[in-house]
Amino acid sequence: MSFSFTDTHCHFDFPPFVDDIENSLVLAARAGVSKIIVPATEATRFDGVLKLAANHAPLYAALGLHPIVIEKHHDESLAKLEALLALKPPKLVAIGEIGLDLYRDNPQFDKQQAVLDAQLRLAKRYDLPVILHSRRTHDKLAMHLKRHNLPCTGVVHGFAGSLQQAERFVQLGYKIGVGGTITYPRASKTREVMARLPLSALLLETDAPDMPLNGYQGQPNRPERAADVFTSLCELRSESPADIADALAKNTRQLFTAL
Repeated sequence: MSFSFTDTHCHFDFPPFVDDIENSLVLAARAGVSKIIVPATEATRFDGVLKLAANHAPLYAALGLHPIVIEKHHDESLAKLEALLALKPPKLVAIGEIGLDLYRDNPQFDKQQAVLDAQLRLAKRYDLPVILHSRRTHDKLAMHLKRHNLPCTGVVHGFAGSLQQAERFVQLGYKIGVGGTITYPRASKTREVMARLPLSALLLETDAPDMPLNGYQGQPNRPERAADVFTSLCELRSESPADIADALAKNTRQLFTAL
């Protein structure tokens, strides 16, 4: 039985994909990955992401300022984001990738939180969901999300926290991104979280070219490997593959209504 998937998080505007667009899309389609959401990371990448979405039917855009490159974000970056949101590009489905990160040296965390809050306000103003990054910041991020109370909520992507933290995001109305981490047998905590969360809370993603799957270490991750993440998820869940695929598709359409 073949299924149709959406990779809800793929940095298709980076190599190797942006240098090999048509072949990359063919490989994804062969694996059943029919739609790919491309989140931007900084203002200089906004135009490229929008152009990819406009020129290629399977690709959809998200625009946001990623915390891992916080030094690249300025008032002009937020102004450009708002100007593009006001244009309502037809294949813009979310604000992202945005969030918080305490992994890097000198995280400039106060600035991170200010940039996040500004983008959450834009998400509320333009009625868009958010694609969220969170490393070592789940509890702090949940506080920001609770305070802003977005009508369209969003997804916490690449989740690797505890079940309790995941459940708090779900209680706030957010989805949880399921990626390549679950393909590693040693990732027992994350595998258990994805096995125990409500199926209605899950979305499929790769974070390609990052987060390589087990067996592909040292290689760029790819959107077609969303199908392999799905296979691993089916091994962890009690529901049938057909029911899991249907739920993932429904969850994706429910959150990203412009797809």
